[in-house]
Amino acid sequence: MTLRLIEIFLSLEKTGKLIAILNEFKESEILHQVAANGKVNIKVLIPAEQSETLLDTLEEAFAHLDDFRIVILSIEAIVPRMLPSQDDFPTAEKAAEPKKPFAVSLPRVSREELYSDVLEAGQLSYTFIIMVVLSSVVAAIGLIRGNTAIVIGAMVIAPLLGPNMALALAATLGDIKLAGKAKKANIFGILTPIILSACVGFMLKGNPMDSAEIASRTVVTNADIVLALAAGCAGTLSFTLATASALIGVMVAVALLPPLVACGLLLGARQWDPALGALLLAATNLICINLAGVTTFLLQGIRPLKWWQKSTAKKATIRAMIIWIVLLAILMALIAIGYEN
Repeated sequence: MTLRLIEIFLSLEKTGKLIAILNEFKESEILHQVAANGKVNIKVLIPAEQSETLLDTLEEAFAHLDDFRIVILSIEAIVPRMLPSQDDFPTAEKAAEPKKPFAVSLPRVSREELYSDVLEAGQLSYTFIIMVVLSSVVAAIGLIRGNTAIVIGAMVIAPLLGPNMALALAATLGDIKLAGKAKKANIFGILTPIILSACVGFMLKGNPMDSAEIASRTVVTNADIVLALAAGCAGTLSFTLATASALIGVMVAVALLPPLVACGLLLGARQWDPALGALLLAATNLICINLAGVTTFLLQGIRPLKWWQKSTAKKATIRAMIIWIVLLAILMALIAIGYEN
């Protein structure tokens, strides 16, 4: 059972209402309570899948108070172990209960945890800049040499998962600020590999298309579309299920970094048609990753708390889905035309 330790800071006179709310969550356990200087600090242990409901309830009840704060901590282990209650096991009555439409019953982290993780991974920072530059250089060397191991090493370094997940979450929540930060990081993460590899390609002697690693990334196939969709779903789940994102980040980098670097190398070598093919592959992958990301967030029930935020988020999500689908259709049409020619 994945647990969260939630620390609640509140004025002392609101303690009764707070305890009443906590008592409604049968799986929660109050570990510690301290009152001093007119304030109370209560530490609560709760299953991770219930944390969002508790946080939303507390925010609706106390968010208007200046001294109200919540701190969420991840728990590695607890002794003695907390086992699931009998209510958590499937029963005939539970099986007969109607299920919510379009909802995936996977345990996930709270919306606040998800937002914090995605924001940290998806914004333009010095670390992000350094990693993008290094991964671009390593990928260019690997593609030129036709060395798959070096290309994989570049994908391990590339931090391209975060900005795309941030963009997908921003579309799901209708968060303009998050979308702005994600766009900046994405633009840098896309242009930098192209520009750096174009410089390498300009100085390169010989034809880049002689490398099988480069030539294989100048053509878009149905398998590439499926790969990008799978990468988008996996990347989203790595955040919502709080699983290790390193290997899944490699999967996203598979779909984005090599075609971007291949495009730059071919542009630098003035191989215009293959460069266009690599660019189409990168664009198709980018669209599929974001489309899959938004869809997965929606299926997992990621929604804003306030009703007016939900209305804005719904419009933003529909707009984003339409844009991604239309762009994918246009690219698929261009790809089909290219095959005919």
